[in-house]
Amino acid sequence: MPHMQSYSIGQAARLLGVSPDTARRWADAGRIATHRDESGRRLVDGRDLAAFSVGFAQSGGGDDETPRTSVRNAFPGIVTAVKLGDVAAQVEVQAGPHRLVSLLTREAVEELGLEVGMRATARVKSTSVHIDRT
Repeated sequence: MPHMQSYSIGQAARLLGVSPDTARRWADAGRIATHRDESGRRLVDGRDLAAFSVGFAQSGGGDDETPRTSVRNAFPGIVTAVKLGDVAAQVEVQAGPHRLVSLLTREAVEELGLEVGMRATARVKSTSVHIDRT
C-alpha cells in the first residue's frame, strides 16, 4: 500500500491559498488535524487536508472580495505586461509560480483599466483538465 502523503503547515497554506500563520492558527484551534513527525514538525495528513479544502471552498474560503463566478480556476496575481494592438491585446499575469497569458480585446483592457503593476485575477475555464502527480 502506498505511503499517505503529508504536508507541512506551509505547504498546506499554499494549497489552501492562505498564509502559513492562518493555517497555523487553524491547526492550533483544531480546525485542521495535525500530527508530528519524528523531528517534531507538524504535518497535515493528505486526506484530512483534502476534506478540509473542500469544506473551505464550499464555505466561500473566507474571502469576501472574491466575486461569485462559475469559473472555478482563479489565479490572483499581478499584471506584468500589457501589449495593445489596434483591436486585440495580450495581458500577462504572474500568479505565484504561474504565468498566465490572456488574449482579449483592446476595448476590454481599456474598460478594465489594466496596466502593469496592478492586481488582477486570471480565471480559467476549460473543457479539458489535465492532472499531473507532483
